[in-house]
Amino acid sequence: MFDIGKVLIHYDPNLPFSRIIPDAAERAAFFATVCTHEWNLEQDRGRSWPEGEAVLVAQFPDREAEIRAFRRHWAEMVPYAYDDVGAIMTGLIEAGWDVTMLTNFAADTFVEAREMFPFLDLPRGVTVSGQIGLIKPDVAIYERHAEEFGLEPRRTVFIDDSLANIEAAIAAGWQAIHFTGAERLRADLAALGVDLAP
Repeated sequence: MFDIGKVLIHYDPNLPFSRIIPDAAERAAFFATVCTHEWNLEQDRGRSWPEGEAVLVAQFPDREAEIRAFRRHWAEMVPYAYDDVGAIMTGLIEAGWDVTMLTNFAADTFVEAREMFPFLDLPRGVTVSGQIGLIKPDVAIYERHAEEFGLEPRRTVFIDDSLANIEAAIAAGWQAIHFTGAERLRADLAALGVDLAP
């Protein structure tokens, strides 16, 4: 079971914002106080972008252009897939493993991501936080995914770049791998007895 952002596809909001807010210190302050990770996470939880933008524009009317630029230039934040990790996922599918995905993602941007990266359609299915109003590391989203896809947590391996999400999965009874790179992932899967296709 794969996470998507920073595991299968690259994500970095600095990519468009290095152009929108060229000064590095000002850009860091903007992400720390305006378009914060916590604010963005609410879109992953299911809040619409217009509602999310309205909240911030009311608080920071002088930053409206930059706030609206976050969604407008979202596609630039996900410029490529990690081909080496995609090859691991594809190899698992070809070897007969049951592969699914569990991701914190806004509902509408996930639709765009699928269009940009067709290999995301290869696994058996996906649970998208923004579509169901639940978000990692809430245990309920792991339970929902297991129920929907008929998975037995103790026999399922969850792969995520977020240590908090990994710890929550383990607490919910899953096996889990903290993703730090493709080579380490191959080694961690092998250690669990997961064979990849040649």
